[in-house]
Amino acid sequence: MAPVAISEESGNGTIGSVSESKKVQANQRIEDTRIINPFYSPSAGNENDDDYSYAKYKPRFPVVNWEPLTEIEVTDRGHFADSSKTALFSAAQKVKHLTPAIGTELVGIDLRQLTNQQKDELALLVAERGVVFFRDQELSIHEQLDIARHFGPLHKHATTPVPREPGLEEVHVVYNDASRRPDASAFSKIELWHSDVTYEIQPPSTTSLKVITGPEYGGDTLWSSGYALYSSLSPGMQVYLEGLTALHSAVAQARGSRAAGLHVRREPVESIHPVVRVHPVTGWKSVYVNPGFTRRILGVPKPESDTILNFLFHQIAENVDFHVRFHWEPNSVAFWDNRIVTHTATFDFWPQTRHALRATPHGEKPESVEDYESRTGKVAKDRQIEIWKEQGIEIPQSKKGLSRARGYND
Repeated sequence: MAPVAISEESGNGTIGSVSESKKVQANQRIEDTRIINPFYSPSAGNENDDDYSYAKYKPRFPVVNWEPLTEIEVTDRGHFADSSKTALFSAAQKVKHLTPAIGTELVGIDLRQLTNQQKDELALLVAERGVVFFRDQELSIHEQLDIARHFGPLHKHATTPVPREPGLEEVHVVYNDASRRPDASAFSKIELWHSDVTYEIQPPSTTSLKVITGPEYGGDTLWSSGYALYSSLSPGMQVYLEGLTALHSAVAQARGSRAAGLHVRREPVESIHPVVRVHPVTGWKSVYVNPGFTRRILGVPKPESDTILNFLFHQIAENVDFHVRFHWEPNSVAFWDNRIVTHTATFDFWPQTRHALRATPHGEKPESVEDYESRTGKVAKDRQIEIWKEQGIEIPQSKKGLSRARGYND
């Protein structure tokens, strides 16, 4: 969805018969209050450059052309981690798990001081907990990129902005200010839930975002666990979804950029990924669809695809047992695993400014349950059942594909 200009003076978006000076004033108001779909409308920041200390990181849209992405070898750093994470946890003043399903905050760690062993353990912790938070981090964008490169080759986005400072084409800029007013008629909140660029052949893994400017309150981000969603399903539904694949598309995102008059640096692609993927390190199963980019399930009738995706999208967005919510402060950093969580921002802070920088490593090509088990000889697991086993809790399981009677029988 491209930015849409509206007039504050008439319901049909046109300016009536007014004096020339009033026309100028009205046009300025239109420009100052452009309304947007915040998911598909590219951000732009052209205000307050003179007195803004992070102007060099404001959005820029270079007119360059990049070659299509091809498969590359990626080895997840979590494979090299100590499962106890002693090196990482011993450096923290406090380890706070925020919900049973998702989210951990590490207090007292300076990300600039992480050793390679601690980075590997962070990768494993993010793979297990979905998202890990840090506050009061002074690391520069170059230091953020260095950490990200430890996790894999970095992704360059085809449409979204990069910083004005040269040489930072691997940085994704998140920027909204008073000139970008979200339009509630252009999107639903469910549509904003996404996992980053899942249309790529090798979508992202351990991604980081640092907020450098934000409102005192508002502008939070929520994450939803694909592990927890999988665990919540009946055995029959789990088996059914494990056999499905879905189409993920970049077309709408590219169309939004072109409609806004911006250059698309790499032609949009569509990829087919399993509906349930297995994390390569944990071996846990996760539902892998998202409202932002998943368009349809392949090989089933369209009504069936629409019904299943609608159910999963609503579970992602509405089941609070799967969620963690984080309020950003300047210099807060989050690391999340795009393979196992979806996320969304709240757009409740207009006209305040929210500015963040993202570094995005590529992960492996998504792997289905069948492919993972064939490749590794291991059995893919349900995260919740494995955690209960560690706690000494045995949960009787019904046979796959069958449901147990509840209540009464006649």
